[in-house]
Amino acid sequence: MEQGDKSVGDGGSLLIRRARWKFSGQVHERVYFYIQADLANSVTTSSGSVGGFFQLRDAYFDLGLDKKNQLWLRSGLQKIPFGFDNMQSSQNRVAFDRSDAINSALWNERDLGTILYYAPEKIRKRYKSLVKDGLKGSGDYGVFAFGLYTGQTMNRADLNPFFHYVARAAYPFEFKNKQIFEAGIQAYSGIYTLESVNTTKTSAREFIDQRAGLTAVLYPQPFGIQAEYTIGNGPCYDPATNKITVQPLQGGYVQATYKKDIAKQIIIPYVRYQYYQGGKKHELDARKYMVHETEFGVEWQPYKNFELTVAYNMSDRIFEDSKKPINQQVGNLLRIQLQVNY
Repeated sequence: MEQGDKSVGDGGSLLIRRARWKFSGQVHERVYFYIQADLANSVTTSSGSVGGFFQLRDAYFDLGLDKKNQLWLRSGLQKIPFGFDNMQSSQNRVAFDRSDAINSALWNERDLGTILYYAPEKIRKRYKSLVKDGLKGSGDYGVFAFGLYTGQTMNRADLNPFFHYVARAAYPFEFKNKQIFEAGIQAYSGIYTLESVNTTKTSAREFIDQRAGLTAVLYPQPFGIQAEYTIGNGPCYDPATNKITVQPLQGGYVQATYKKDIAKQIIIPYVRYQYYQGGKKHELDARKYMVHETEFGVEWQPYKNFELTVAYNMSDRIFEDSKKPINQQVGNLLRIQLQVNY
């Protein structure tokens, strides 16, 4: 899999998926910096997956524009505010992988850009508590965000002079019974330049890349549900003509969880269904996908800093390009993940 877990597929076995180090600091009351590197990054090549090389994941600073830092500017390599699933840290996410529909918008979730964020002080505290209290929050990305980024995604050269523009609005409502429900809406627009093209029927490399999406999250206290859906237009391979054209895309996921505290241990069973129909601009020939996938799993946290996740995945995927214009893969797999958080 180019998107997600590189151990999935022929020859898949054990994999160190992440080994990340973070450096951050509040160097001034209005200036904050954050740097994250991955020492076990993996890429997919023609001969298979290669892992274990250093890669910069984040390198940005926040500049507070008011005394309480309720309005701030973030600039550098960072997560782009599109989709709850994308912004949620891997150590907070229950399912193994981000959904195809949302994550195909931003491979590795990050890009070089400058984003303006706003959130009242009490909401910034609420976002932090959703993570600190183990409720699988996304982190603090404000109640409103607007900005620009290169559009080619993380650690890739900017291949055209056009910016992508993104906007997002979200709010975590807290009810009298302390239950929290978050609703969000987001959209982006830009021109994307394809990097990997094999078909000779397509000479164009620049394509419209536009999406909009909705988010709804009921945080697990103890029952939770998380759902997102996106629609848009983007480059996609057409097997009938062997060309890459701008085509509509759509898809999303719904995930149900139940958080059970037993003594000082936490158990979170979950089930997730995802669907995606459209192209993946980051892959060869903007590969055409049709995905139907269901995953059942459970996360066990015997200690705050350690978790074990076991999941059973039932997948039906069609992904086609000029090298494999007819390619459907159906199968089931059992996955196990050990993770240390700090």
